Amino acid sequence: MARAGIETGKSTPPKKAAAGRKLTAFQHMKRDKQLLILFIPCFLFYLIFRYGPLYGMLIAFKDYSVFTGIMDSPWVGFKHFSNFFNGPDFWLLFKNTLTLGVLSLIFSFPFPIILAVLLNEVRLKWFKKSVQTISYLPSFLSVVIISSMLIDFLSPNNGIINQLLAAIGFEKKYFLIDPDWFRPVYIASDIWTNTGYEAIIYMAAIAGISPSLYEAAKVDGAKRRHMIFKITIPALMPTIIIMFILKTGQMLRIGYEKVLLLYNPMTYEVADVFSTFVYRKGLLEANYSYAAAVGLFEAVVAMVLLLSSNFLSKKIGGKGLW
Repeated sequence: MARAGIETGKSTPPKKAAAGRKLTAFQHMKRDKQLLILFIPCFLFYLIFRYGPLYGMLIAFKDYSVFTGIMDSPWVGFKHFSNFFNGPDFWLLFKNTLTLGVLSLIFSFPFPIILAVLLNEVRLKWFKKSVQTISYLPSFLSVVIISSMLIDFLSPNNGIINQLLAAIGFEKKYFLIDPDWFRPVYIASDIWTNTGYEAIIYMAAIAGISPSLYEAAKVDGAKRRHMIFKITIPALMPTIIIMFILKTGQMLRIGYEKVLLLYNPMTYEVADVFSTFVYRKGLLEANYSYAAAVGLFEAVVAMVLLLSSNFLSKKIGGKGLW
């Protein structure tokens, strides 16, 4: 009887259980249909503008000509890579790009964290909103406008920086033609442009911290500086690690626009980087294959840095991007 009861009745047959699971999955898809529709433009963007152009990287291994096309151009293998590695520009470009990338990572990365933590401690709402608005503004300006403002500010004749230096008794400086000043100017402009925008990410992470933690700390007699170092910063660590990994992967991917607008022949020795070299070789000299080889090398190095930083982060802190 017991066996019959088990067979006849109360357990769900495997086929019906599987059908139930399939129905549940279909219901999930139906429920998330709007999210999937919203995802389609993002998917198409990456498919067309990120993965589609990868086909063009074939020209790095060919002597490409616009008249013969990609497929009919002769295959030369690693010829352009060899010429670049053995040429006089490689080590200069590598040193300049790595130096600017490392300096940006060291000096630019902490400022958004500091700004977010300080704004979290501000109790005057009008002051907090004013600082947020002022710090965000440079992020909405184009690189051309930012560079033009820097050129005007640093002008040796009527620039506000040199006027202030003259007012306190110092000599005026030619910042943009002095190789010793190019990197400080670039890093300072990077901090000014990106700090406010990147601080939004950390402020959002701080907003997710439970207020009960701060209340319990107040009851225990903790001061504000103790709450910063014992509650706020530890809660921010996962976000800091992820942002650090992403920044490390982009360390060599220095945008050519700002460098191109700020540098000149007097500062080539410290300002010329991979991206500006690719611009000159590819667009100005029409040496497309050579420029593609340099750009591909830069992308491969960036990928290696990203994978390495993620691996080290997981080994040291137990957390990573994947």
